[in-house]
Amino acid sequence: MFNSLSGTITAKLPQSIYIEANGIEWDIACPTLSLDSFGTVGSTARVFTWLSHREDQMRLFGFSSVKERDLFLDLMKVEGIGPKQALRILSAITVADLEAALDSGDLGRLQAAPGIGTKTAQKMILALKGKLTSSDAFAPKATAKTEWSEIVDALVNMGFDRRVSAERVDAIAAELASSGHVRTAPSFEKELFHRAIVAMSS
Repeated sequence: MFNSLSGTITAKLPQSIYIEANGIEWDIACPTLSLDSFGTVGSTARVFTWLSHREDQMRLFGFSSVKERDLFLDLMKVEGIGPKQALRILSAITVADLEAALDSGDLGRLQAAPGIGTKTAQKMILALKGKLTSSDAFAPKATAKTEWSEIVDALVNMGFDRRVSAERVDAIAAELASSGHVRTAPSFEKELFHRAIVAMSS
């Protein structure tokens, strides 16, 4: 499967970029907001790709970064959002703004994207808040060094965001310790895991 294409930019159109590589010119659909990041026509660019393959159509989608592609794929996990709608969303809202809107539950910001009504915005928040692939992949390394990494890994495997899980687990561990629980006791980790699940599910 394609991961990326590198070549010369031959044209830039709304939601599309043409890349010539090894004598083949590729027509790649991409978010409008990403076009400038690829450079000018005639320059060399690398485009991270995803191939949509249906019985009657094949379409190559391109992104300026792995993070943007991950967010595109996450959007398609939401009921009612396909590749074209996901592309329109990323053409109207930057990756950073979209992640912030999902994290804060900002319905108004999400509805600023074409074709996104209240119900779809609510579905996006329900499906993606704290569960973005890109958030896990680009989480600060410090969160992975928590003393309770096994508990954090277990929460991530249950579908929770790594960064948020690490922060909650560390906070709950501190609360337990301050209330007299012995950190080295076998029951401490069990209680910590139980409280972390409750906190992440609320």
